[in-house]
Amino acid sequence: MFETILDITGWDITPKAASVALALMIGLAFGLFAERSKFCLRSALIGEKRRASAGVWLIALATAIVGTQLAVFAELITFEEHRFLNANLPILAILAGGVMFGAGMVLTRGCASRLTVLAGTGNLRALFVIVVFAIVAHATMKGVLTPLRTMLGAVTVDLGDMTGFASLPGGAVFWSMALAIAAIAVAFRSGARVQSLVFAAALGLLVPVGWVGTGFLLFDEFDPIALESLSFTAPMAESLFWSIASTSIPAGFGSGLIGGIVAGALIASLVFGTFKWQSFDSPAQTGRYMAGAALMGVGGVLAGGCSVGAGLAGVPTLSFAALIALFAIAAGALVTNAWLTRASSFATDAQQATPTILPAE
Repeated sequence: MFETILDITGWDITPKAASVALALMIGLAFGLFAERSKFCLRSALIGEKRRASAGVWLIALATAIVGTQLAVFAELITFEEHRFLNANLPILAILAGGVMFGAGMVLTRGCASRLTVLAGTGNLRALFVIVVFAIVAHATMKGVLTPLRTMLGAVTVDLGDMTGFASLPGGAVFWSMALAIAAIAVAFRSGARVQSLVFAAALGLLVPVGWVGTGFLLFDEFDPIALESLSFTAPMAESLFWSIASTSIPAGFGSGLIGGIVAGALIASLVFGTFKWQSFDSPAQTGRYMAGAALMGVGGVLAGGCSVGAGLAGVPTLSFAALIALFAIAAGALVTNAWLTRASSFATDAQQATPTILPAE
């Protein structure tokens, strides 16, 4: 398809360079839609307005599922060779990674996607987190933490041909519609604002745009590129190291995506007056965010993606691996939040039971 586009337009561009431009446009739209809808899995699980936030997240998932599976049905793309549908399921890595990522996003008060958006609105805490997240993710993929990834990834379960919902009775059409309808039903009863739901629905459609863009429009058998869509773990690591070594590391889809998201969020925050400089309140808070960022970095790699990469973009492939990762992330977030709440309660009780020592006169 890419050769046809070049013949029609007369452009002189490689598929990889075109993928950067595509990712930049997708990122700009994501940054705008996410900033306006406050799209975030953490908020959907434990936020003060979690019911409305869950509606926002689920409506995005619903449109992502429908759009992606329509593209599969039209034979524009296929996930048969994609890692999400690998017969050897690295179950231990997915479960451990998901729990770690979920715990990390509670400690940092935001998932990787939300923090990337916040970085574009002047939040220096979020900027700090995504830098640490990127470094640790790269260390897990190719650095000192690679043995951990290899060790956990070696524990697999052979799924045979049963790698996703499409292999179950009813097939892809039934299960994609069932998942989408369930998500829509919950979303419309969530009390979320109509405007937020509209932005979230548009955000979800960016998932099939990414899949179709890289897997069909830019497909070139002589110069192939990876089939990609919205994700943050690998793209964040790629963006960090491209920014400091661009003369030896060419930009890819991930670099364009992250750059576009930050730019889109910045533009949205300036236009709508939500830009605000923010930073850490204490060294203890800095340490907590650093720990959370490290957990998300390791966890995102082990789980095969973050809440967006494995969740929003992964679940629409109807992969069991992606759904397991999403549930593990949610479980890690809920357990960590419960532990922090209980620890905070104990600390408050202890402070109340301890007599206040007056300063010397």
